[in-house]
Amino acid sequence: MDLGLKDKVALVAGASRGLGRAIAEEFAAEGASLIICARDATAVAEAGAAIADKSGAHVLAVPADVTMPEQITQLVESGKERFGRIDILVTNAGGPPAGTFDQISHAQWEEATRLTLYSAVEMARQVLPGMKERRWGRILNITSIAVKQPVDSLLLSNSLRAAVTGFARTLANEVATYGITVNNIMPGYTRTERLVDLADMLAEKQGITTQEFYAQWEQEIPMRRLGEPNELGALAAFLASERASYITGTSIQIDGGWIRSLL
Repeated sequence: MDLGLKDKVALVAGASRGLGRAIAEEFAAEGASLIICARDATAVAEAGAAIADKSGAHVLAVPADVTMPEQITQLVESGKERFGRIDILVTNAGGPPAGTFDQISHAQWEEATRLTLYSAVEMARQVLPGMKERRWGRILNITSIAVKQPVDSLLLSNSLRAAVTGFARTLANEVATYGITVNNIMPGYTRTERLVDLADMLAEKQGITTQEFYAQWEQEIPMRRLGEPNELGALAAFLASERASYITGTSIQIDGGWIRSLL
């Protein structure tokens, strides 16, 4: 199936590892050129080189902290200078730390808001003028299953990813007539570095091994396994494609059936 991504230019945030890396790899395999970013300059450079070597895609790797608006501006300008435009934006900034209400400070709320909500807003602000001018664009926000079914001890993620969803759903209506779609992907328990860290922390709290904790998660999932990053990457590629041109304002879960609600 030709997804129509050949010669498109995609900006994927948080792409040195995990879900962002998987999405970038899938776009590259479909023929898109890439702008990828992450805070760690060495890690993002290595990821960019690996993706380019594997796929033959043109990849610009830029170290950037998406909590800093001026660095987002530099990232977008670097991409436009290299490729002339940005057709696809994937906002993805990892997750804020776990914790209950009593454990989270005012400063942590502010930091998490910059990481999860403001970064998505600012990246969209930077790329939308060009998308409107060309009357084509795709914005994908990586949120979480916590948007539909809050996860214990993830108060910051539960709250702020829901805010991203409200922003994206409203924006989708505002830009639809320009041929721009705005959608959210809600990953479930997917085998990434962050999930491993979270499992280690929660397992230690319970006094069990990480593998025993994984087993608890897997029992909650009808498919009885964790997701793999490349499975989410495939969904992202479809939503960014020409074939998904009539899908906008949606939040699509990819969770092995974990969410039990009808809608």
